[in-house]
Amino acid sequence: MKTDWILTVEGVNKTFDGFKAISDLNFYLKRGELRVVIGPNGAGKSTFFDLITGRTKPDSGKIEFGKDTDLIGLNEYQINRLGVGRKFQTPSVYTDHTVWENLQLSLKGPRGVFATLFQRITPAQRTRIDELLEVIRLQAKRDWRAGALAHGEKQWLEIGMLLAQDPELLLVDEPAAGMTDDETHRTGELLISLAGKHSIVVVEHDMTFVKQIARDGELTVLHQGSVLCEGRFDAVQANPKVREVYLGRGK
Repeated sequence: MKTDWILTVEGVNKTFDGFKAISDLNFYLKRGELRVVIGPNGAGKSTFFDLITGRTKPDSGKIEFGKDTDLIGLNEYQINRLGVGRKFQTPSVYTDHTVWENLQLSLKGPRGVFATLFQRITPAQRTRIDELLEVIRLQAKRDWRAGALAHGEKQWLEIGMLLAQDPELLLVDEPAAGMTDDETHRTGELLISLAGKHSIVVVEHDMTFVKQIARDGELTVLHQGSVLCEGRFDAVQANPKVREVYLGRGK
């Protein structure tokens, strides 16, 4: 039986001004899987996300989403509409709008800010926003302006805004950066709760956080633009090559 891959990356290469950022990269993600990707600075992690989302085009190789949907040649907005959502390291929310309004503005479907905020919201949309508030644990701050939230809360709100688009695949870049220990742990719980309903790839440096969210799944290590190794956290942590290129540098 063929594995139900939601993301297939095969033989992908990308060079920038003579620097090979991605080198013969192969990566496969199962539907509903939560995968963590680690690697030292310059390993190609950001370029990897850029290639999937269409911000950067590969020099060669194959990138497929779902069952044989070729992402190469598509624009960013086209890939997003297919069900690929990306969260960057720095949270991007509508700071002058409330938490509720941020989620309302992000609901799936074509809409502008003015039209969304002043049109009548449907019962189904209201229920969906309530569900998202519960998932991201911001029910008590639904009427707060997003700009008044703590850093971790803004990260959770942006994850909720991505979820409002009903993506099949979530790409999350260093969500624990700048968080307190408690915020980091709660973020891990949030991502774990989303696995299964969504397919998720998380790029992260915080190894305590990595251990939390990768405990039941595979960890991928990138080095010099290709996969150095994959496996369970303890096996990856004990791998001499990984310790040399990544963990041994104090990451």
